[in-house]
Amino acid sequence: MAAAVVHRGPAGWWRWHRRVMVCSRTMASKTPVGFIGLGNMGNPMAKNLVKHGYPVIVYDVFPEACKEFQDLGAQVTESPADVAERADRIITMLPSSPHAKEVYTGGNGILKKVKKGSLLIDSSTIDPAVSKELAKAAEKTGAVFMDAPVSGGVGAARAGNLTFMVGGVEQEFNAAKELLTCMGSNVVYCGEVGTGQAAKICNNMLLAISMIGTAETMNLGIRLGLDPKLLAKILNMSSGRCWSSDTYNPVPGVMEGVPSANNYQGGFGTTLMAKGCFFPLSSSTLEDALKDLSSIEGIAAWFVPIKLPAFDYKASMITKREFFREI
Repeated sequence: MAAAVVHRGPAGWWRWHRRVMVCSRTMASKTPVGFIGLGNMGNPMAKNLVKHGYPVIVYDVFPEACKEFQDLGAQVTESPADVAERADRIITMLPSSPHAKEVYTGGNGILKKVKKGSLLIDSSTIDPAVSKELAKAAEKTGAVFMDAPVSGGVGAARAGNLTFMVGGVEQEFNAAKELLTCMGSNVVYCGEVGTGQAAKICNNMLLAISMIGTAETMNLGIRLGLDPKLLAKILNMSSGRCWSSDTYNPVPGVMEGVPSANNYQGGFGTTLMAKGCFFPLSSSTLEDALKDLSSIEGIAAWFVPIKLPAFDYKASMITKREFFREI
């Protein structure tokens, strides 16, 4: 093995060294883990790492978000750079591409003080192109960046049942999976950096389509005189069954524990749906997608007033109540 490595030269030595580095990181399973971004999703995700016995080092732009973690024994830092100085495995959960860029490459960003060999896992929903950009920047410092966006929402985050879609160097997947399985029940390797984000955006697009279809179907049935509970029951034992019909039905009185049962409060709002389907994409990425999927315009129109190819992200969003009633 050693002789083979010598004959391969520097590139071969680096591949061998990286494999050893990955194995060492996996064996050091209870070393500190950094977590940046303690919002609605990041908070329960970080708590699940604590529950699994990991020493957690946290940072959030809002200091109050860190207080309960301090009570749980976590270290609280002053910046992403401070997290990188104390941990060689870091998970980020951030609102958008600009936030991710700032946390990784900003003046007090992770890459300012990251250690060589560090594993950086970003679970934000951002543009795949930005994930690739951050991966290249991390590589220059000797660190490894992987994108690992999630599906499942806050409930799944609390229960530790998230689905992670992971993109990055395949040899690093097991090291990432060790941490991600503390927060999720499904951890899927998708391919090179950016493919995790691509899978997440595709999933959100299909969800958007099914939510619109379910709302239209339920409204049609009600107008034709069908009882909504009966219609939902029929759909869920027939070929029209989908997550939006059997888990997240939009009609009040059909299901308990969903936004429609609570005057459309809480849950996955249309603003988040628009963000999950379209906001992560840069204008160039979006225009490329439009060439292959013209129906995206109709889907997007439900969530944000747009004029293609330019998106007006500042336009007001419709509410969930309007989403169902306006059909």
